[in-house]
Amino acid sequence: MITYMIKSLFKHPFTFSITIRSKTTSAQYVASRARDATFEKLMDKYKNFVKVIAIQDLILSNPNKTPPCISLDFLSKLSQKLHLNRGAPSFLRKYPHIFHIFYDPAKSQAFCRLTDTALEISRKEEEAVNASLPLVVDRLVRLLFMSTSKSLPLRAVFKVWRELGLPDDFEDSVIVKNPNLFRLCDGNEPRTHVLKLVGEFPGNHFTAVVENWRVTECCREDCSVDRMDIRYSFKHVYPPGMRLSKNFRAKVKEWQSLPYLGPYEDLMEKKKKTKAGLKGLEKRAVAIVHEFLSLTVEKMVEVEKISHFRNCFGIDMNIRDLFLDHPGMFYLSTKGKRHTVFLREAYERGRLIDPNPVYDVRRKLLDLVFLGRHDMLTSKSRSVEIDKSEESGSENENVD
Repeated sequence: MITYMIKSLFKHPFTFSITIRSKTTSAQYVASRARDATFEKLMDKYKNFVKVIAIQDLILSNPNKTPPCISLDFLSKLSQKLHLNRGAPSFLRKYPHIFHIFYDPAKSQAFCRLTDTALEISRKEEEAVNASLPLVVDRLVRLLFMSTSKSLPLRAVFKVWRELGLPDDFEDSVIVKNPNLFRLCDGNEPRTHVLKLVGEFPGNHFTAVVENWRVTECCREDCSVDRMDIRYSFKHVYPPGMRLSKNFRAKVKEWQSLPYLGPYEDLMEKKKKTKAGLKGLEKRAVAIVHEFLSLTVEKMVEVEKISHFRNCFGIDMNIRDLFLDHPGMFYLSTKGKRHTVFLREAYERGRLIDPNPVYDVRRKLLDLVFLGRHDMLTSKSRSVEIDKSEESGSENENVD
């Protein structure tokens, strides 16, 4: 089949490939995608941020110790699993604003704890999550409503609990406390559970995020399009400077006008395998993953995690290829040995355009990852000055 190549005419950092159906392998398709320097720079640090979060969770899972800490010996045994290529001590020393290594003479062991700054960020994140519980419940209800059976495997929800802003004890604090909405049932396999939506909702109860965008577009003072013209459209954002051919623009315009069933509309019967029917199913799949990303705290998720929902949402196609087929809506990064997808329209210059309290707190920890070892000398100088001032103050008190 045909692969449409869009390349800039002059010196341009982007090369762009839109594949309708290609004979290339999936790996080749990923490798041929256009790179976005802003997202790649963000992911370059985010890949280590994921490791920082994993270590932070391990430390905080020892609440009996004050402050919570973990031995370096234990952490070193997990180095391979956590992808700490140069070992745990080396990784921890890269982020002195987050981790503090100390030696316990009583146990003859080195331990690691969170710095006061990192511990405070963790506490504020927990507060932000608890404060947004009504919103979290709504997210979970919407996720279940998009499922064809109004149910999801609990293990799939566990995969994205942090992305959805759920508390780490969401089984008790969210599911059990809302029996009018959720019910846990035994799955088909041993030791598996299924989360079911038991609340009754009318068909038009939920509005997809893209619908809000369409209304906003039509209400703009400089709007030159009719609502009927964009009733099936999605927002497309391309990297600055990327030049799009007339052929590509025509393809996008044709796709934008294609009718489809929204993510909260019931798919009563499978579409016939006609060209128009397949296009409609593909656009519905795009609408579902678009809504899924819109429901996440950071408008991003690992492809492997969202793939666990593919069958539940009735998506018959490869989700990763779906993201690659629509580069104006999604950006796929392969940094950190994982494929992560971003909702393009939600970001500007590497940050969320419309942030939320949980994102704001997490961003503070990410900023410490960006900081690395920088500013440590200044921090130490300040602490020394504070110590000296406290000492001189106490001496003056004694003199008095």
